[in-house]
This record gives sequence, C-alpha cells and structure tokens, in this order.
Amino acid sequence: MCTSYEANPNDAWDVFSLLPRPDFDYKPEIYKDYFAPVFRRGGESFETVPASFGIVPRRHIPPGVKVFDTMNARSESVEQKRSFSAAWKNLQLCLIPFRTFYEPNYETGKAVRWKIGTANGDPLAIAGLWRQWTEADGSQNLAFTMLTVNSDEHPLMRRFHKPGDEKRSVVIVPPERYADWLKCQSTDEARSFLRLYPAEAMHAESFPLAPREPKTAPQRAIKGSFCERGRRSRITRWPNLMLSALRWHF
Repeated sequence: MCTSYEANPNDAWDVFSLLPRPDFDYKPEIYKDYFAPVFRRGGESFETVPASFGIVPRRHIPPGVKVFDTMNARSESVEQKRSFSAAWKNLQLCLIPFRTFYEPNYETGKAVRWKIGTANGDPLAIAGLWRQWTEADGSQNLAFTMLTVNSDEHPLMRRFHKPGDEKRSVVIVPPERYADWLKCQSTDEARSFLRLYPAEAMHAESFPLAPREPKTAPQRAIKGSFCERGRRSRITRWPNLMLSALRWHF
C-alpha cells in the first residue's frame, strides 16, 4: 500500500494537458491529511481540486475511536468497507497525479524507502475515490483514497513491504484511459480498470529518508558549579557567623 508519494509539480503539467492546472499550492511530498490535487468529473467536464490524503481525515474520526488509516482502499473489499463503500457505489472516482510513490523494501534486512515511478520518468495518475466533508466552521473540503490490488506475483511490486505480508500495489491508469475512468457508468465498468501496471513500464530505486538531526537538549546549570557552590556556601556560613557573634557578646 502507499502512504506517501511525490506529487506532480505544477510547473510540469504538459502530460496532463486535458486536465486543468491546479490554481492552489501544495507540498512536493504528500503524507496523511496533506492536501494535494486530484482530478474528478465535474458535470460534463473535468476539474482539478484540492483534497486531503486519506478519505477519512484524522479530524473527522470521532473522539474515543482508535485512529485508523484510509489512504488506501483494497479493491477486493471496497464495496463492503464503511469508509469507502458510499464513494465506490456513487462512482465518486478520481485520479491522483504523481511523479513517484514510496514503498518500504526489506531486501537488506531492514526497511529502506524506495521510490517507484515510470520507466521513462513521465508522471502518471493513480485511480482513487473521493468524498466531501463538512468542517466545524461549515466549509466544505474533499478527501481521497488510492485503490489497490494484490501484487504477490508482480515482478516489481512484490519486492515491497515486510516479508510474509501480502503485497499490494496502487492502480495506475494509462493516460489514454483517464477520461474513460472518470466517466465510468457502473461499478462493474470501474472494476475493469483495477489491474496491475506492467513491470517493464516501471522503474524503482532506493531513496532513503534523510537521517533526522539529533535533538539538542537545552543547556542547564551544572550541579555544583562555582556560582552555585558559592551561593550555598554563603547561605550556610552566615548563620554560623551570627551564632559566633552572639556567643562572644554574651
């Protein structure tokens, strides 16, 4: 499954010439609850809109309910899962433009982030679902999820995730099918798109996260420092001097 990806930059939009260029800012790398551009059908045309990654945003999970992730929707159970079923049945289909997406590779014995994209380096789009949310202030926002399929037998995508875990892959839609996907008239038609992208048309390479800088602890006064010892010495010496003076006086 995919929980982070590199969004297609706004200044490289030629490959999506049939779809509107975003008129809003977004971050280069997208993680849970980040806003990013998605394509969806808007009436008789297509539109590019901002939506947050994860079809159930964290802020809309009820208090007391354990936090859960909805960045990916399994195609095999999308009709049954409460988080996704309404969007699927209502054909709230979208495309998520990306340059690369990230997956963990364990071939070295530990998780190493890899980036996966196309063999020719061109951006593509991932099949997804969207839904609308009403915020506390009454405003409306969109959220999205990526559809995934089993990839146990895929020459490339089977290399990712923990050994023994089921292998999953996002559904990449070929550019010539973008309009067909967004215009699907039934869930059966939409399901025909849920297939693996050819391995020979993909490229993957190691792309580890940059090491985190160690946190610098705030400086504290050294216990027993010269100043502190001097202060304690004066405090303890003063009563003794007073006592000696009283004894001498009497």
